[in-house]
Amino acid sequence: MITQRLIPLVCLLASLSCLSAQTGVVAPGATLEKLAGDFKFTEGPTCDAQGNVFFTDQPNDRIMKWSVEGKLSTFLQPAGRANGMFFNAQGNLIACADGQNELWAISPDGTRHTVLVKDYEGKLLNGPNDVWVHPGGSLYFTDPFYKRDYWKRGPAEQGGQHVYRLSADRKELRRVATDLTQPNGIIGTADGKKLFVADIGARKTYRYEVRGDGSLADKQLFCELGSDGMTIDAEGNIYLTGRGVSVFDPAGKKIDQVNVPEGWTANVSFGGRDRQTLFITASKGLYSIKLRVKGSAQGK
Repeated sequence: MITQRLIPLVCLLASLSCLSAQTGVVAPGATLEKLAGDFKFTEGPTCDAQGNVFFTDQPNDRIMKWSVEGKLSTFLQPAGRANGMFFNAQGNLIACADGQNELWAISPDGTRHTVLVKDYEGKLLNGPNDVWVHPGGSLYFTDPFYKRDYWKRGPAEQGGQHVYRLSADRKELRRVATDLTQPNGIIGTADGKKLFVADIGARKTYRYEVRGDGSLADKQLFCELGSDGMTIDAEGNIYLTGRGVSVFDPAGKKIDQVNVPEGWTANVSFGGRDRQTLFITASKGLYSIKLRVKGSAQGK
């Protein structure tokens, strides 16, 4: 029997337990689910306006679609060896087309594509890897160098691995970060004022302020962990990949870990009708887990 004197203490402990449970992001009782497998290497998940998730099976040169009804289909093949992807406001799928080291915009029905970027100052890009669409329409993308066995090209021409910005009118391409070792994952906040870039080569992730002219300023270390792909939720928590999914709050403190039974977790995206399911591309599989928080309006 609980005495009247103990009731306040019990209530306090229950409140603290509830508060502690809310520090993580996984929904109560949720577990990781494998949705599909037998791919060669999955990458680049992103979500359209309806909640359908598109991802790449890069070595097999195809973009796959996991519908809100839970059905898997091929959206586009060949697909320019697409890697990281992101939908813009017009429903076009922006894709890092690694086959010819380009940046593409693929029409909503997948029937045509436009090459947005094919080089920088007349020199071939290293290989656009991940991309984020700013709410104003400009594109930020990373350009690390990973030599591919399907390339028919010479050595790297850019003299470094950088982050680029393509203006909303598609007329200006410029470098906005040139002091990183090997930039990879990239994501920004819903208001477009902050940009996060994972330097996988240095095993660190940085936060930048996005200025009115699109340039980056006030580079700060966000956390001592690099990442392949990444996303952001409605609370501003950042999801980093590599060994499972590591989740950090806006201050850079780790608050959760989602373990995935694959050798490498490449990328993540929110999806589903309520955008409250995290989709994970990990080596040969596609996984999902229900969260207590929704994806950011400007997340994948």
